Amino acid sequence: ARSRTVGELLAPTSPFDKKCGRENWTVAFAPDGSYLAWSQGHRIVKLVPWAQCLNNFLLHGTKNGADAVSTRLPRQSSEGGHRNKPCEHIIDCGDIVWGLAFGSSVPDKQSRCVNIEWHRFKFGQDQLLLATGLSNGRIKIWDVYTGKLLLNLMDHTEVVRDLTFAPDGSLILVSASRDKTLRVWDLKDDGNMMKVLRGHPNWVYGCAFSPDSSILCSVGASKAVFLWDMDKYSMLRKLEGHHNDVVACEFSPDGALLATASYDTRVYVWDPHIGVILREFGHLFPPPTPIFAGGANDRWVRSVCFSHDGLHVASLADDKMVRFWRIDEEYPVQVAPLNNGLCCTFSTDGSVLAAGTQDGSVYFWAAPSQVSSLQHLCRMAIRRVMPTSQVKNLPIPCKVLEFLCYQI
Repeated sequence: ARSRTVGELLAPTSPFDKKCGRENWTVAFAPDGSYLAWSQGHRIVKLVPWAQCLNNFLLHGTKNGADAVSTRLPRQSSEGGHRNKPCEHIIDCGDIVWGLAFGSSVPDKQSRCVNIEWHRFKFGQDQLLLATGLSNGRIKIWDVYTGKLLLNLMDHTEVVRDLTFAPDGSLILVSASRDKTLRVWDLKDDGNMMKVLRGHPNWVYGCAFSPDSSILCSVGASKAVFLWDMDKYSMLRKLEGHHNDVVACEFSPDGALLATASYDTRVYVWDPHIGVILREFGHLFPPPTPIFAGGANDRWVRSVCFSHDGLHVASLADDKMVRFWRIDEEYPVQVAPLNNGLCCTFSTDGSVLAAGTQDGSVYFWAAPSQVSSLQHLCRMAIRRVMPTSQVKNLPIPCKVLEFLCYQI
């Protein structure tokens, strides 16, 4: 099936835009769904109120969506009375932007919640931040409501390729860099760097927190997937199975599954708690043998993300296709064409997929909408609070255990 196009946001063009640096390496939605942010290339990040963006797509059609957004949205205001009203911002980060992440002082879940009070700044419970990872190794932290720069973090020595905030509202930020390290920052403590995580032999491409903030996954220019214990800041385990660089990762909403994308033309869905591959989504048929896994350059998978329903995964590859998969089916349920795609992510409610391209633009599609089975709803409910080992030790009949487990 062909995915329905929702709209597109086109980056402005000028003669120098054809040069290197125009790429949109990252797209992000705010945890509360209020904002969309994307890197337009050449140092610029655009922040747009998401609800108004969708309304403009409906009013003006998909092709004119970008013009509508740029001309009809209210401009930024830093007045106290308008602090919580979403306003459009254009941020010049001073260098090419590689990573974006929203951070909120309101936890996604009411677990491991902390009270937020910065030394230098005092924010309410509605605080929303945007972290930008730059080509010069710096990380800049911005106030989303005002567009003002709050912090400038400067410990990395190479490109900051990816960023992720802990979902528990603690404002703990993790950065992944080409300097082969991950760094953990405490933004509620003036951006103090708490820990350096070492173990990657080469560039680190991406990182992602589990929903309960207890585990961090990181991937990079090696075939292994790294899992870290974020209570002890130690490595939990390596997941072996890919045959080329692993470039993207994301946990499912219940934390029971982990999706990873690799240049070996595959997306794997893992049980990260026991290190087993549950599902393989191939982008080249027949799949390349391990010795040739790096040769199919037109099938390299660039990005992968989990939908809010925990039932669907989206992947973006160099073969000019976006694919939507169900975790329990071998073949895509929907596809969409996309040239020169680099990144993709689902909206907060899972209804829309956004994908960024090499020309600094963003394209949107309606995500598959299917009623979850009773089995999937039961699995999601119990796996939010229990890892695989605890589920398997429950004193319940074997058939019920099988019903509650994600099976190979």
